[in-house]
Amino acid sequence: MSPLLLAVFVAAAACAFAWIASLATGDTSWVDRMWSIVPVIYVWVFAAKANLDNARLDVVAALITVWGARLTFNFARKGGYSGVEDYRWAVLRSSMRPWQFQLFNLFFIVLYQNALLVLITLPAWTAYQHRSTAFGPIDLLLTLLFLLFTIGETVADQQQWNFHQGKIAEVHAGRTPNPRFLQSGLFRFSRHPNYFFELAQWWVVFLFGAVAGRSVLEWTVIGPILLTLLFVGSTRFTEKISLSRYPEYELFQRSTSAVVPWFAHSVAIVQVSETK
Repeated sequence: MSPLLLAVFVAAAACAFAWIASLATGDTSWVDRMWSIVPVIYVWVFAAKANLDNARLDVVAALITVWGARLTFNFARKGGYSGVEDYRWAVLRSSMRPWQFQLFNLFFIVLYQNALLVLITLPAWTAYQHRSTAFGPIDLLLTLLFLLFTIGETVADQQQWNFHQGKIAEVHAGRTPNPRFLQSGLFRFSRHPNYFFELAQWWVVFLFGAVAGRSVLEWTVIGPILLTLLFVGSTRFTEKISLSRYPEYELFQRSTSAVVPWFAHSVAIVQVSETK
């Protein structure tokens, strides 16, 4: 069986499971729970079909396994596997009629996102088709870049985790957290540095396929493009919610780059008192 067809079968099973589970539990975060797992399966399908004898495919599979393990750990410690639904789905559900949200659940959350998880791994299919292309210095550079972006995302997630744990401690102590959202560390240069590093990793994966195919004009670029567009939409929706909760967030938007890290216009921490 073609490794691409096998990946499609796995994706179809993932879609069926996520949709049935969402209907049975009323929880639409099942794709979120598979997000860091199924891409790992897909890339190892391609690597295994090459008999684990292709350096590029083996390296890509190993790198995405590291990506998946790190993301799974971060998702798990936030309660993602213990029945905690993404808060954004609840906000969206409240703005729709039940039948509208169910259509959104089926076509966007389940079908579209699972299709996207296949698409972002398809540079491995390109690498599989061009197995004769030798693993070289550019592949080594891409490997180092991927690991660098993995470290960046790990640092960003840890800073975010530490901040939210501090907020919880402040609330338990009867105090109002101030500032109310993270603006230090990597978040001083980007409002969503973890998004930046995540996207950068998948663009690197695309480049592995481009190197194998000896051209950047590969149709598999649709994967990272669609992922980037998804993150743009997610950023806008997330920040709309943040603005509704924290009016001072607007000052943060004015001073700090949305995703790509850049020097802030102001280094002042946005405090609650600034909005009074």
